[in-house]
Amino acid sequence: MTGFVSLSTAMARGFFRDRTAMFFTILFPLMFLVLFGGLFKDAGASRTDILQIGSVPVVDQLPAEAAAGLDQVLAVTRTADRAAALEEVRKGDKAAAIEQVGGELIVHYSAADAVKAATVQGILESLVQQANLAAAGVTTPAVSLHAKPVEDQSLKAIQYMTPGLLGWAIATGATFGAALTLVTWRQKKILRRLRLSPVPVASIIGARVAVSIAIALVQSAIFIGVALLPYFGLQLSDQWWAFIPIMVAGTLAFLSIGLVAGAASKTPEAASAIANLITLPMAFLSGAFFPLDGAPEWLQQVSEFFPLKHLVSSMQDVMVRGESITVTLPDIGILLAFTLVLSAVAALLFRWDDA
Repeated sequence: MTGFVSLSTAMARGFFRDRTAMFFTILFPLMFLVLFGGLFKDAGASRTDILQIGSVPVVDQLPAEAAAGLDQVLAVTRTADRAAALEEVRKGDKAAAIEQVGGELIVHYSAADAVKAATVQGILESLVQQANLAAAGVTTPAVSLHAKPVEDQSLKAIQYMTPGLLGWAIATGATFGAALTLVTWRQKKILRRLRLSPVPVASIIGARVAVSIAIALVQSAIFIGVALLPYFGLQLSDQWWAFIPIMVAGTLAFLSIGLVAGAASKTPEAASAIANLITLPMAFLSGAFFPLDGAPEWLQQVSEFFPLKHLVSSMQDVMVRGESITVTLPDIGILLAFTLVLSAVAALLFRWDDA
């Protein structure tokens, strides 16, 4: 027990005295949270800019309520210069230009931006249908559409960014911490001295695990504390505390990845390169930075093989969506399975010294 406490204390002191490790483990990921949180804190439904050429009765004669709704999605600028309006659309400055000739509403758009063009056409098609119903004397349609989000109205982008970036920070801290510690101790002959000392191997491993979990707790406290500031407005669900066992399982999984990287490397530079090569692409491919909903189906399936995907998605479940810990048990099981398999690989590659 004395050996475990001494090793844990030494590792913790070494980490908090290492300014480089502190920066890349805590401050660097936190910079992403502050940057993305500041950029997207007021993100909502964006308005599409279009031009209205001359008089367009379908738009001009909208009831006040319908006009207000249209104004939320389309920013309409009126102009009498048809040629200049079409040129702005060609250059991509405006999404579309509309004009009405008799009973025909004409939408001029650029094929270079198919997404915005489809958005404008869909909105205006709805207006045309409403105008036709009104002309036919139908004031109350038999069926109407009313879209409502399932989340709370106050939901903000920060509530999705925090679990993702926190998961990436935990993965980075655990992987680099294990890899660099193993290589450095082997180079400085510390592992050889520990091998000859009466300290059990279990105490050495336990100390590394305890320090990694403690660092992850510090990361979590700082990340959540910053995101809870009124400027960002994070709102945690009632089940937010359930992220702790998920965090522990994720730390163990990436600790084992770090051990593999450290066991396979001879220098700290090589260990750092391998750790970066693993964690950074995985962050992009696991939805830590951006959601994978629009990604190709094959990529979404491949992401299921990455431990970071299960760490991030399960943390989002309990911190944002209010799911109970039981929903995340399969993800926790997968993370622990990664730990067992990669720990076995690390044991096969492990060397007490460079000889």
